Amino acid sequence: MKNRLLITVIAAALLAGVAITYTVLSGTPAGEAAHSVPTGTGPRLMVLSNGKLSTVSRTDPAGSREVTEQRCDRVYSAAGTISCLRPVGALKAGELAVLDSQLKELRTVPLTGFPNRTRVSASGRMVGWTLFVDGHSYAANGFSTSTGILDTKSGTQVESLEEFTVEGLPQLPVDANFWGVTFTADDNRFYATMSTGSHRYLMEGDFAARKVRSTDIDNVECPSLSPDGTRIAYKAAVNGDPQQGWRISVLDLATRRITPLAETRSVDDQPAWLDDSTVGYGIQRDDGLNDVWAVPADGSGTPAVLVPEAGSPAPIS
Repeated sequence: MKNRLLITVIAAALLAGVAITYTVLSGTPAGEAAHSVPTGTGPRLMVLSNGKLSTVSRTDPAGSREVTEQRCDRVYSAAGTISCLRPVGALKAGELAVLDSQLKELRTVPLTGFPNRTRVSASGRMVGWTLFVDGHSYAANGFSTSTGILDTKSGTQVESLEEFTVEGLPQLPVDANFWGVTFTADDNRFYATMSTGSHRYLMEGDFAARKVRSTDIDNVECPSLSPDGTRIAYKAAVNGDPQQGWRISVLDLATRRITPLAETRSVDDQPAWLDDSTVGYGIQRDDGLNDVWAVPADGSGTPAVLVPEAGSPAPIS
């Protein structure tokens, strides 16, 4: 694994060098955006439509959509801050781009690996991301991830949660992986998954203290904290085995009660709370395209397509 990771790092560095050269020679400013994010009227959803950042109306999400030229592999937005994990291309390595609501590039972070998850705190201050640095599936053996956090206000950046101390452990297990950050309202605490052995624990982190601790709740992947801060939507491996697929579920943090949602198909996505009672997620169709689906967060109802041919949903005002 270490050899494969070293090769990935070297390859990404070479790609990054080529990308810089190409930008200089072409005279095209890196990350230039053609359009601002359309706001429309009323509550809206940000999605990726054919890889382009787009918005749709919450009242008519299957209706017309406004599409920009900004390309992302994964996207999330909150309080005017947009986190865009840009794709790895033939002439460039990947990167995190932090944009404002006008798609002005505020900061970029060079990344090594393949974009996988991203989240922004409710205030827009904190940005988290996860990459695959080895392997491309959470169901595979031997995969490796890298998860980082950026404080956009102070500029403090943590390249990997593996730098943090794990309370109760003298050292981080050699097979540990972190993924799927979600932030609390105070912009300091967060939740994430840590895998070790055959377990996938829900961890609570303290950004300022550079620590994480286990909640002792197992089989929680890609957590997403509800707007009211009381519940976590996540994907749970069926029978504890990712190779059997994942079931979207909701954990009540106070009672630790787990509610499997009405979606019974395997969902390999980090759920997004569309409001306090609805969870959204992406599912890939047989033709390779994605649809955004929605389901009630209390286990009732029936899953329904929310935005066809789209993915990576995030509610915006």
